[in-house]
Amino acid sequence: MIHPTAIIAAGAKLAADVSVGAYSLIGEHVEIGAGTSVGPHTVIEGRTTIGCENQIFQFASIGAVPQDLKFHGEESTLIIGDRNKIREFTTLHLGTEDGGGVTRIGNDNLLMAYSHVAHDCIVGNHVILANGATLAGHVEVDDFAIMGGLSAVHQFGRVGAHVMASGGSMIAQDVPPYTIVQGDRAKVVGLNLIGLKRRGFSPEVLKTIKQAYKLVFRSGMKLDEAISAIESTLDSSAELDLFVSFIKKSERGLAR
Repeated sequence: MIHPTAIIAAGAKLAADVSVGAYSLIGEHVEIGAGTSVGPHTVIEGRTTIGCENQIFQFASIGAVPQDLKFHGEESTLIIGDRNKIREFTTLHLGTEDGGGVTRIGNDNLLMAYSHVAHDCIVGNHVILANGATLAGHVEVDDFAIMGGLSAVHQFGRVGAHVMASGGSMIAQDVPPYTIVQGDRAKVVGLNLIGLKRRGFSPEVLKTIKQAYKLVFRSGMKLDEAISAIESTLDSSAELDLFVSFIKKSERGLAR
């Protein structure tokens, strides 16, 4: 399962069935779970933990030190969950002391070729980063979000669950759940209704989400007024609560 030209450091911990391709390099603090495959010419370094059944393709760079001038060699980690597909030339970096020391990627994600996850990012589950999508430091991307090709998120930006970011979007402010965002600087242009229907959102929930969206993005109200209107006039649900709580936590402002 380990190609004879691969270099595995003495301290690395690999499950018995992990496969490693030709000319790959695995560092001494790396842990890789069962069923994971590492393609040829891949570098996995740093204090990196990778879960089970991941597919890592050739030329990926995982666990390198951050592209952050404040980084001074402190111990930090990269944690990757299960069943992720990490394609060619993807770059995933360690965390920093200022950001809590951890970059974290969940389960069942597709990170397409040349995508980048910088230091201290938190990526949820079932996320897609299309070719060349870039997350700057301290970015959060929630479950089922899709980042189009060549899109980018500014440092400390947040992208909510079930968001669709169009290709080339330059995201400088927070993007609430369920929405579609596009442009430079990116603005919310509608709801990701097709994605929500595909994921089984009921007609009743979709109706409530539409009403909440209109209050925030189409009513002309100030943001705090729109939130008050949502909380006083719409029936509460887990899906609506997610939308409201995301907006309340926004520090960069909304892309509206």
